Amino acid sequence: MSVNIPEGTKLILFDGVCNLCNSAINFIISHDKKKIFRYASLQSSIGQQFLKDRNLDATALDSILLIEPNVAYHHKSTAALEIAKHLNGLYPALSIFLILPKTFRDWIYDIVAKNRYKWFGKKDNCQIPTPELKSLFMDQ
Repeated sequence: MSVNIPEGTKLILFDGVCNLCNSAINFIISHDKKKIFRYASLQSSIGQQFLKDRNLDATALDSILLIEPNVAYHHKSTAALEIAKHLNGLYPALSIFLILPKTFRDWIYDIVAKNRYKWFGKKDNCQIPTPELKSLFMDQ
């Protein structure tokens, strides 16, 4: 079984128990006026299948993933900046940081990722989307 993403959309996989990650997803939803993105937690069956298909270790993954159909997936800082390109307002301007070396961008990303539970907290379970947002989440 492979992960099928609806045509014209991109899938964001995120840590469903991380408060920072959930806040980021809520932010993206509110700034994604074209409804380009769909969402699934890394802990979901879709998230687990994606990781399995690519031989990625779920326990070692502390990154948001952006999956574009028929394109390679992005993770860490590249995923965040690629997502910003599609948000309304001035957020697409953040993509200028793609000119910085990936190793530098990911070094900063890794500091936040390593400390995200300590700084922002963690839930026992993945957040359940409200009924009006449920259609944006691929695995319920």
